[in-house]
Amino acid sequence: MISSRYNPSEVENTWYAHWMDKKYFHSEPDHREAFSIVIPPPNVTGVLHMGHMLNNTIQDILIRKARMDGKNACWVPGTDHASIATEAKVVKMLRDQGIKKGDLTREEFLKYAWEWKEKFGGIILEQLQKLGASCDWDRTAFTMDDVRSQGVLKVFVDLYNNGKLYRGKRMVNWDPEAKTVLSNEEVIYGLENSRLYHVKYQIEGSEDYVTIATTRPETIMGDTAIAVHPDDPRYTHLEGKYAIVPVLGRVIPIIRDSYVDMEFGTGALKVTPAHDVNDYEIGKRHDLEVIDVFNDDGTMSPDATVYIGEDRFVVRKKFAKDLEANGHILKIEDYQNNVGRSERTNCVVEPRLSLQWYVDMKAIAGPALDAVMKDEVEFFPKNQKNIYRHWMENIRDWCISRQLWWGHRIPAYYYGGETFVAETKEEAWTIAKTKFPEINIEDLRQDEDVLDTWFSSWLWPITVFDGFNDRKTLDYYYPTSVLVTGWDIIFLWVARMVMAGYEWENKRPFKHVYFTGMVRDKLRRKMSKSLGNSPDALQLIEDFGADGVRFGMMLCSPAGGDLLFDEKLCEQGRNFCNKIWNALRLVDGWQTDENTKAAASDILAYEWMNHKMNAILADVDKNFNEYRLSEALMSIYNFVWNDFCSWYLEMVKPPYEGKIAQETKNNTIQLFTKICAIMHPFMPFITEEVWHKLSDRKEGDDCMMSAYPAYGNFDQQLIDKVEQSKDIITSIRDIRNKQGIKAKDLLDVYIISSDRSKNLMNTAGWDEICIKSASLNQLALTDDDSITGISFISGTEKCIVSLKQEIDIQSQIEEKKKELDYQLGFVASVQKKLENERFVSGAPKDVVDKERAKLADGEERVKILTEEIQRLEGL
Repeated sequence: MISSRYNPSEVENTWYAHWMDKKYFHSEPDHREAFSIVIPPPNVTGVLHMGHMLNNTIQDILIRKARMDGKNACWVPGTDHASIATEAKVVKMLRDQGIKKGDLTREEFLKYAWEWKEKFGGIILEQLQKLGASCDWDRTAFTMDDVRSQGVLKVFVDLYNNGKLYRGKRMVNWDPEAKTVLSNEEVIYGLENSRLYHVKYQIEGSEDYVTIATTRPETIMGDTAIAVHPDDPRYTHLEGKYAIVPVLGRVIPIIRDSYVDMEFGTGALKVTPAHDVNDYEIGKRHDLEVIDVFNDDGTMSPDATVYIGEDRFVVRKKFAKDLEANGHILKIEDYQNNVGRSERTNCVVEPRLSLQWYVDMKAIAGPALDAVMKDEVEFFPKNQKNIYRHWMENIRDWCISRQLWWGHRIPAYYYGGETFVAETKEEAWTIAKTKFPEINIEDLRQDEDVLDTWFSSWLWPITVFDGFNDRKTLDYYYPTSVLVTGWDIIFLWVARMVMAGYEWENKRPFKHVYFTGMVRDKLRRKMSKSLGNSPDALQLIEDFGADGVRFGMMLCSPAGGDLLFDEKLCEQGRNFCNKIWNALRLVDGWQTDENTKAAASDILAYEWMNHKMNAILADVDKNFNEYRLSEALMSIYNFVWNDFCSWYLEMVKPPYEGKIAQETKNNTIQLFTKICAIMHPFMPFITEEVWHKLSDRKEGDDCMMSAYPAYGNFDQQLIDKVEQSKDIITSIRDIRNKQGIKAKDLLDVYIISSDRSKNLMNTAGWDEICIKSASLNQLALTDDDSITGISFISGTEKCIVSLKQEIDIQSQIEEKKKELDYQLGFVASVQKKLENERFVSGAPKDVVDKERAKLADGEERVKILTEEIQRLEGL
């Protein structure tokens, strides 16, 4: 007995456990074609949010489809150690326990960090199971586990030995909250409201002054020069002179440098080499002193000489007041400028001079740029190629060291002013002994920093298959088939993975990259906690079922475009599940008669469904190949809801308390079973449940392991005939409603005789479909178009519903005139298209032929309507 209501949670838990028990998600290399996907590893600090839901739903759809296509599907899950985010979480946990990080040794801190990771780090993967993710959980990887860590160290050493990695003192992006350097890609710039301070610097030995405009008065303590353009006539008299730093009284030179923009502000620039990239370059050219006025936490350093230990933004306000009190402020104005913030902490980033490790990106970028430009790595959508090219052509060296403890410690060892790079301390010691024979291993000091988290992530497609050790597995699954990710990490991750693929495997890491859009609310705002517009992902699954949520996510997710999420779409998904469930209950309840032959209308309806299904499958296949998954789902949804549930089941269902032929029920179950397979990648749980409810299954005969239906040839003419019967039935039902005629009152309907109408009526079962579904007494051909009743047009056929009751002629005329206006507009639009020589000469012949057929049909409808209006006006 099938329950009256579909219970998603019960079904989902049952089938996911079954799939896991059968190890359906697990993959091992064999004779089949591999189809592999590596999950963009979520942070171990993360919990399931809408972005994860979208990204992983798409990956699951692709992997389930590939599995059903007979490929050896392998979707590798895993998590990212997320250095900055995780260290911040652990520091907070310790603080809550009354423990300061500074009171711990590195080893003690890491012990707490690993305990935190083991307790909380797997939550997001468990949550993905609720969504139905069919990952190979036996292959779950972590960027800091032994296999991945070994790969990271091997790559660092390899780059160093090949001269593509170096250590240098350069200006970096410093995050004062996380107390670490950031790469350029980890800094997010945006316009912010600031204040522009016009500060007066007195010329030494004079009452004159130079005015400098700055948004950062707190850096004045680090000024070591004032620069003007060599060609600026306003300042030629200051050549060789000095200025006095306001309040501090320090004397600094006035220098000439062509970097200065004469048109900006006063044309004079304060030079602070320690806290601005461009100032640093000016400082190098003029051999200026470098004064670092900030501590690593953004407070003022002893070198600032004033406000020591106070926060930089507090000092900005204080110093501005002091400058004003001492007469050094000419004016202050509101100003908008670009401010860089840390992607992870949202803290304002501080330019800072620091000794760090870098990858020489220009040395490895070439093959990765060519691969994407030549579509060896193919992007979907294509417009991301230009963004990628621009970044790759202007690539800068990658700062990979981070001032943290949680992460891969840099395998560089120091002794006697020399650097030794090796995967282990023992190997570094062996190298060091060639230069310092007396050295003990304890004498080596390892670098305190860890590597950027992305330094492990860029190796992900290789290391998840243990690619530096297990050649057989890597060769089977690599290159992977497709990467599904957000466009926002095209530089942080995608480009670097392509570079790593060519650097160590001389191959692309994946064939395709599908960039998802951003999940936004229906007002187009980015979802965020602060706006309160980001729903609880697990609560959505609880409320609407995993299939309902997957459906809702995909229906509003155009290929590559932003997703405008609305919970109503999940509700629509839940309603779709209920529709499928009610269709199951309807079919299950049909009684059969072994002695009854299938009616001709039932056979025609079955043939129509098979041909229509093949047409839909051809469309679905095309959309899958183009990663237009939303469009594929919409085709399936319309077919199942409208064609199967609303029309086919109505066409073949038995009369009240009646029975149908066993053949008809068997055909219906066969169609329903095929529909389950078609829908399964999108909605895995309900399709598996219905699959098993439709028929008794042998062990292992599960929907997810069945073959995905392949499309075959389809008879468009047969499809069109049944589509026209639907149109006729709909028109008759509309007339019933408008005229107040009850469904039990059988009607006589006539079709004006023509070659087309004769062809329709001669199709076995066609008239029966109309008679049964429209509650007719008869459907007949006639040459008499003056039969009393209400006429309508279907295709190019005039039909008349014979009525004995009085008809409102005037309202019929008005209705026909409205229809005529519409048809005239339709004909005009098609004519305009066909009058366009570029369309006629450039479009495929079958497309042009279809337009010509549409024009002919439209003109025929105009003729029929015109004649009908004239006839009605003559009554």
